[in-house]
Amino acid sequence: MEINAQMVKALRDKTGAGMMDCKKALAESKGDEENAIVWLRQKGLSKAASRAGRTASEGLVGSYIHSTGKIGVMVELKCETDFVARSDKFQQLAKDLAMQIAAANPICVSVEDLPASLLEKEKALYREQVLAEGKPANIVDKIVEGKMKKYYQEVCLLEQPFIKDDKVFIKDLVNQLVAVIGEVVQVGRFVRMVLGEVPK
Repeated sequence: MEINAQMVKALRDKTGAGMMDCKKALAESKGDEENAIVWLRQKGLSKAASRAGRTASEGLVGSYIHSTGKIGVMVELKCETDFVARSDKFQQLAKDLAMQIAAANPICVSVEDLPASLLEKEKALYREQVLAEGKPANIVDKIVEGKMKKYYQEVCLLEQPFIKDDKVFIKDLVNQLVAVIGEVVQVGRFVRMVLGEVPK
């Protein structure tokens, strides 16, 4: 199938990836836009992995105040250069993250931030539930694993489905930006305040 400029532009508008990457993704996917998006995401993941050792010492603090004025969020988003921190795409990601935190109320950034004692407690609880349901012993671990994955999606920001598009996870959004800007992007700390609630 012939890849025309209109197809490349449409994919670029949807993903924010470079023209050449979009053209290659469409060629690899034989013109199928959905498969091209998947190809670009995978490329983003491998690019992100190759940059993991670099330092992110610039960035900004994104914020969001809910329309009721009763929920407010601040989130630290880090990158390598001030130039990237000032870019529209970087600032949009910071806004999206703040909105995500306001809506989905995660307790930490990543799975690595969860205390081992809490994870053990959750696993033990799920194991008890599964055994009480009378599930066969050989599939108990698999079911517990599935429940833990759901738990991570509830409490870890990077594991959560994006509130604007639940087919995309927050870690994918970060990796897509890494693929486009060519720098390390890291989510730092965040704080979510609710009027009248004492922060945890």
